[in-house]
Amino acid sequence: MDFHSTSKKKKTRIGNQSMLLCCKLFISESRNRTALDSIERAASVDPETVTVTKFEDRHYNRIRYTLVSYVVLDTTGTPIYSPLHQTVLAMAGAAYAAINLESHCGAYPRLGVVDEILFHPLARATLDEASWLAKSVAADIGSRFQVPVFLYAAAHPTCKPLDTIRRELGYYRPNFLGSQWAGWSMSEILPEKPDEGPQQVSPARGISMIGARPWVALYNVPVISTDVSVTRRIARMVSARGGGLPTVQTLGLVHGEDSTEIACMLLEPNQIGADKVHSRIEMLAAEEGLDVEKGYFTDFSPEMIVEKYMNLISATRD
Repeated sequence: MDFHSTSKKKKTRIGNQSMLLCCKLFISESRNRTALDSIERAASVDPETVTVTKFEDRHYNRIRYTLVSYVVLDTTGTPIYSPLHQTVLAMAGAAYAAINLESHCGAYPRLGVVDEILFHPLARATLDEASWLAKSVAADIGSRFQVPVFLYAAAHPTCKPLDTIRRELGYYRPNFLGSQWAGWSMSEILPEKPDEGPQQVSPARGISMIGARPWVALYNVPVISTDVSVTRRIARMVSARGGGLPTVQTLGLVHGEDSTEIACMLLEPNQIGADKVHSRIEMLAAEEGLDVEKGYFTDFSPEMIVEKYMNLISATRD
């Protein structure tokens, strides 16, 4: 290979790596190792997609994979390709083949085997590219796997928020033993027409939420209490919906036999960050006579994710 063709390839790769998309793929399973192994084998179908992190929670029976790859634009600036597309579909296919929602039980709300897929722009990519990929993946999941898909945030025509759609579909109401979610909890004909896929639901697969938005930080705070009703009351007072902190969404959940937890979604973490959230939870918990433990992020920052992606992709190419 001559110098010029080598140089051209390097320039192409550098161009690709300057426009990155991130996918957070949430799957309703963390206890079945055989199923997770199958999903993770599917994640390796394209070496251009990197699994940067994964977060498993056995109490919630839920796992999140953070995937990163580049996006290619045509000469008009329109996105036309990302390795993430086929990787996410391969992982979704493996999940649907290995997991039956009817047999699932956990302490975290869910409406589907592939419960949520969220795309973020990284590096020089934009929200338009993330939205394009979200809608492309949604169309394929709807048609290929016959799973109803609801789009949210920038992927939705009116930017409908995720929590609004979930509330309409009963996502936040436990359906088993007061604090657990088990099996399929709705009718097999959806009350709302999905954006992609059929209106009829397979109870084994459920439905999927797919969206695109700027970076969201996921931050959890353990509360030393077995009374989840108190934890939920605190969570409501911390959230924007409950009159608490703007751009913060919360869930109060059982987390093990002797503990509860407030799972927080920080929609604008540069404005309202973990310190403010933790301080508010600590103050409200103290008023209830409760202590809280140190909070923790379930993923790295966008900057760290880009750095880890670059390191991992360089290692696979060397």
